[in-house]
Amino acid sequence: MCGIFGGLSLTDKAIDKSIVDRMSSQVARRGPDDRGEFHDGPVVLGHRRLAIIDLSEKGHQPMTDVQHHLTIVFNGTIYNYPELRELLISKGYSFQSHSDTEVILNAFAHWGEGCVEKLHGMFAFAIWDNRSQSLFLARDRMGIKPLYYLKTDRFFYFASNPQALLQTGVCDTSIDPVSLHHLFTLHAVVPAPGTLFNGVKKCPPAHTMKLDKSGSLTISRYWQLIARRPETPKTDAQWREEIHQSLLHAVKKRLSIADVPVGVLLSGGLDSSLLVALLAEAGVQDIKTFSIGFEDQPEEKGNEFEFSDPVSAMYQTDHHKFLIPNAEVLQRLPEAVGSMAEPMFGQDAVAFYLLSERVSKSVKVVQSGQGADEVFAGYFWYGKMLASAGKPLQRFSSWYFDRDHDEYLQTVDPAYHVGDVTSRLVGEALNTEHSDTFMDSVLRFDTTTLVVDDPVKRVDNMTMAWGLEARVPFLDHHLVELAAQCPPELKLLHQGKGILKEIARGIIPDAVIDRPKGYFPMPALKYVRGDFYEFMADILNSQQSRERGIFSRTYIDKLLAEPESHFTRLNGSKLWHSALLEFWLQTHLD
Repeated sequence: MCGIFGGLSLTDKAIDKSIVDRMSSQVARRGPDDRGEFHDGPVVLGHRRLAIIDLSEKGHQPMTDVQHHLTIVFNGTIYNYPELRELLISKGYSFQSHSDTEVILNAFAHWGEGCVEKLHGMFAFAIWDNRSQSLFLARDRMGIKPLYYLKTDRFFYFASNPQALLQTGVCDTSIDPVSLHHLFTLHAVVPAPGTLFNGVKKCPPAHTMKLDKSGSLTISRYWQLIARRPETPKTDAQWREEIHQSLLHAVKKRLSIADVPVGVLLSGGLDSSLLVALLAEAGVQDIKTFSIGFEDQPEEKGNEFEFSDPVSAMYQTDHHKFLIPNAEVLQRLPEAVGSMAEPMFGQDAVAFYLLSERVSKSVKVVQSGQGADEVFAGYFWYGKMLASAGKPLQRFSSWYFDRDHDEYLQTVDPAYHVGDVTSRLVGEALNTEHSDTFMDSVLRFDTTTLVVDDPVKRVDNMTMAWGLEARVPFLDHHLVELAAQCPPELKLLHQGKGILKEIARGIIPDAVIDRPKGYFPMPALKYVRGDFYEFMADILNSQQSRERGIFSRTYIDKLLAEPESHFTRLNGSKLWHSALLEFWLQTHLD
């Protein structure tokens, strides 16, 4: 919905306006419709608006509640804001707008920090309380909206992306070896609060932060996902019906809470196709759908139009298809990398960037299928993990880790060597403190951690780069809570996402349901050859790369000598991973 930023001087000295201007420019693409700033002594709050709800001037941010001395900047959408608005009116609160932003302000005035527990939606926001001279920040349960920050002994800054924090002049951009280990082991996932830079942190999903003028920062969790069976058993049919209705409700909510048209990113897979069917079930007509494809390689097709076209035809959607030549992919790749808040190895990041550019010319809001694979066990490796023997960490890592620890030590310069920190993190996450079984723990970890900093972050970054808001019904926290209680065997049926496939049967084409699991195809970034190889070789052999010294040159030379021979367990190109990281650093630091 927007880009937010701000800061609090811990020395009572006002933050320099030139810093504010530079920070604002770095989040500008997230909100092309309006700009606003609030200054009050040591604090500044900034906002770039994408107008979705209450398009009038009354929805302008930063928004101040004069009576309660509160000012907010907010990014996201609160799907239950009409109900909360009515409740707060009944308790004596008044409203000057019809925006969800003002609902959060009054909710904070009424419930204090506990207001986040009332909010149903995706959000990152900051509230300055002038009376207590404190700053309160929050991030939604599923981490759909980003919230980065840095803290020194003199300043605290926050923003929707790290690039805004780099403009403060006080950001430590040295590489964190622990985060680098996570990055190369979990295909670019660096779990919160870490980032690649030592000086930048991110608020974990389902957490709040409170900072007072003394510099004391308190971080608190307000929600926990529990993956245990309910006390009253349910039949398979009951699970299907409850999940169907919960998903239908999530789709409806993400359609109705907008004062602009809403479309669907239709990939040709089960998830986005099911969203189209549910929108039709909800009575929506003239659904706008959008698909993208790329050039084929001998090993792999570059589009899934054969699956998206029948869904569009079945529901007579207003369908838009875009076929992108490889020359444009390579030409536009620097732009996509420039829009990455953090390094992203997933080849579909570029695809989403190019698709979002075209979609944003037609609509401001889209629904997208991210999260379905993690919540409903859609990936091939879940079944492999379940069938494996050994301790939980071994069962997980042997199918998921991009590199074992020994290979990581061969990948990077000794200056970045650390212990096997990723194995420790994953081993702790796979305990059954909040889960019934190993597979419950795997899906819980994936849903609350891995999905946040992989597909969800990619989609947010690439859509918001074009002022396009992506809504993800499969990550509705009510649906996620219900699915977490559902027996894993129902999710693993039919080679994964079994319960969704049974819901979809009869309402989307069988060919879409029964097809092998697909991934957003971008073959040229997987089978590296020709101009793409030259591009990556130039990056990794550049003077900047050699002077930065992250990689072992022996390892890079091996990848360059055999560009199509080194793949991760999830079939990603290790050459692309290495080139992408270095290119991202060149784009944002050099």
